[in-house]
Amino acid sequence: MVAKVVMKLGGGLITDKSSFKVPKKGVIDSICKEISKIISNGHSVTLIHGAGSFGHLLAKEWSLAGGLDPEISEQQRDAVLRVRSDMLELCGYVTNSLSHHGIKCEVFPPSEWVMGTGSSFDGDLGIFEDVPKGTVPVSFGDVVRVGGEAEFGILSGDDLMARISLELPSVSHCIFLLGDVDGMMDLPPNVEGSKLIPIWSAGERIETTHNAEQDVTGGIELKAARASQISGGVDEVWFINGNHPERISQLIEEGTTIGTKILG
Repeated sequence: MVAKVVMKLGGGLITDKSSFKVPKKGVIDSICKEISKIISNGHSVTLIHGAGSFGHLLAKEWSLAGGLDPEISEQQRDAVLRVRSDMLELCGYVTNSLSHHGIKCEVFPPSEWVMGTGSSFDGDLGIFEDVPKGTVPVSFGDVVRVGGEAEFGILSGDDLMARISLELPSVSHCIFLLGDVDGMMDLPPNVEGSKLIPIWSAGERIETTHNAEQDVTGGIELKAARASQISGGVDEVWFINGNHPERISQLIEEGTTIGTKILG
């Protein structure tokens, strides 16, 4: 079976979230090498990535998720431009690695085609279908235009994942690549004795930790909600450890791997 894969590289996977604008180049390269292998086997990939330390820290500092604050509007508008530029810089690390591995790609920055935030944003998702065969369309979480006085807001890459996975035809796999964890855990990953949940259904309670100081888009809770939503229209929805990219091919070729399969 030829797979049509929508994949998210988590911000905490491809950047050091504790340090401003530090990419994990080795991780990015190993994943892009695996994507090259997937495409050479005849499958297609649409790629979304998170912001990590290239977006969350500045967005948090200037409260960009809440829209325009008249008292700090000048600083916020400057921060919007900086975050957008930083996200293009991070995307460049990804696309340069794809190119190095012989993969053509097209970048679609949400600031150029999206209006609104959340899973009901407005934008033409057809652009992801219109790329030539073998080309990987790439997009990411970003600061986007919002109607009314708010002026701007933050569109999460997880919301992009949900809309693209459910609205593009014939998507077979939706894969969220996480950093330093094998999938959904029954306890926060830093708690001794935490175990991998191989299959997780919406409504099952999970104990998580959410670093609100760094993450402005909802952390694992939003991922779980969007993944569950996606599973209503896509058969294979998974959380996988992105530090083991070989598990992506294993899932596509063998039908299972180490990770968490998400059910609705």
